[in-house]
Amino acid sequence: MHGLMMDFPLTLPAIFRHAERVFPEREIVTRRADKSLHRYAFADFALRTRKLARALQQFGLRQGDRVATLCWNHHQHLEAYFGVSMTGAVLHTLNLRLHPDELSFIVNDADDTIVLVDETLLPLWEKVAPRTRVREVIVVGASGETAAALKASPDAPCCASYEALLSATEPLCDEPELDERIAAAMCYTTGTTGKPKGVLYSHRALVLHTFAVTMPSAMGLTEADAVLPVVPMFHANAWGLPYAAVMNGAKLVMPGPHLDPASLVELFARERVTFTAGVPTIWMGVLQLLDANPGAYDLSSIRAMFVGGAAVPSALIEAFDRRHGLRLVHAWGMTETTPLGTVSHLPLDLVSAPGEAQYESRAKQGRPVPFVEIRARNEAGLVSHDGQTMGELEVRGPWVAASYYNRTDCGDRFTSDGWFKTGDIVTIDERCFVTIQDRAKDLIKSGGEWISSIALESALMGHPSVAEAAVIPVVSAKWGERPLAVVVVKGGASASAEDLRVFLAPHFPKFWLPDAVEFIDAIPRTSAGKFQKTALRERFKNFRIA
Repeated sequence: MHGLMMDFPLTLPAIFRHAERVFPEREIVTRRADKSLHRYAFADFALRTRKLARALQQFGLRQGDRVATLCWNHHQHLEAYFGVSMTGAVLHTLNLRLHPDELSFIVNDADDTIVLVDETLLPLWEKVAPRTRVREVIVVGASGETAAALKASPDAPCCASYEALLSATEPLCDEPELDERIAAAMCYTTGTTGKPKGVLYSHRALVLHTFAVTMPSAMGLTEADAVLPVVPMFHANAWGLPYAAVMNGAKLVMPGPHLDPASLVELFARERVTFTAGVPTIWMGVLQLLDANPGAYDLSSIRAMFVGGAAVPSALIEAFDRRHGLRLVHAWGMTETTPLGTVSHLPLDLVSAPGEAQYESRAKQGRPVPFVEIRARNEAGLVSHDGQTMGELEVRGPWVAASYYNRTDCGDRFTSDGWFKTGDIVTIDERCFVTIQDRAKDLIKSGGEWISSIALESALMGHPSVAEAAVIPVVSAKWGERPLAVVVVKGGASASAEDLRVFLAPHFPKFWLPDAVEFIDAIPRTSAGKFQKTALRERFKNFRIA
């Protein structure tokens, strides 16, 4: 027997219409490239979004067509998030930190037909465009003169100014009814092996993910929040924050291209931000700024700063907590999980535990949010939840990818019974808390025993003289592989290799301790802000340990 409920589709336009009707006065603030602030209400956002949707239709955009964005975090990008999907087309966010060759491949693989480009990013786009099949370029922030200049070449695609386009277009009032299973957005992974892979999100997946983000056991966004997504809107949909903030009527504060610690902290204080999210390197820079300027910024409005994309040292969580009264919350996810998978809130039984036990728990990747199921597997099969046995994390759920776009060579990423293999080597404890020990490719196998580079890195970054640390495997004639620590020392501080080994010794088995430490000026990063260990492995590929 079936239930007698309405078959109401879970689509992004339903979220948009709710915000349009219920929260017309809530504010969206953008810091422009020139650092001036743009402000408008949800009602203005809704009108402009409807105009964008109509303008795209007038360009001949059809359901299922891909519209790319090469943009920073700002209100026009938010308009595209909903305006593109409202037409039944697919929003495709491009990672502006990638090489032009990689961007060209991604644009062609997705078969993007229209692209929205920030005027400040036109020099990058002009390196990408000649090798693509894009037929229409809409320049965000551009004057009519800029758009006209881009039309000068007879071989160039048609070009228009975003603002001029909206000014000349009536809003879309008769949006089509959409099937919740059709594609709404897509992002490409930026993995270190092979070509980037496209992840194609359905309306249903994005709506369910938005509900999950909103839950108190996840991010708990409400109308009372002022949300500043530091994480880029081109990176896994800014972790779902734009959709969740709009659905709940939260104030949105967009940082534009200004992601340096001083600009961010000033904006946190000015706009009374309550919730923000970014990768660990962002928060490391913010901590250094706050430590150097005690009492200079009023950040008392902030209730949570989410961090993901890489493992976070417990020392960083403790430093924000004890020195600045700010709560750093660890979460885990991937492009393939839309991305929210787990969140590390303190479990009830540890609320009254000593501080050390609390920080140790908060440094884990956390427990799965509802509807995300997890397990881990090694050579012997599924591992027990004992917090000790390591295995590759596998996940499934309604917002987890079932396959990659336009790829038939990635079957090994999915199990025969329908789980996604993440490539993260983890332990799972009796509370269902996940702790990432390493990526499969970064785990160090020394004399037949596994060593977690992430655990060593987190501990090293707890040393008062260490700004950043990465640990990579290097060749050993005796043990096969041994850990090499690559360390950046804080300005004005000093540390020797022996100092660091002594610091690590109480916390790890002796065979885990790095045999050598190399001090460098900066650790290379990926386009997502993570440590680029491939570059370090290449740099130290001839390093040998007896």
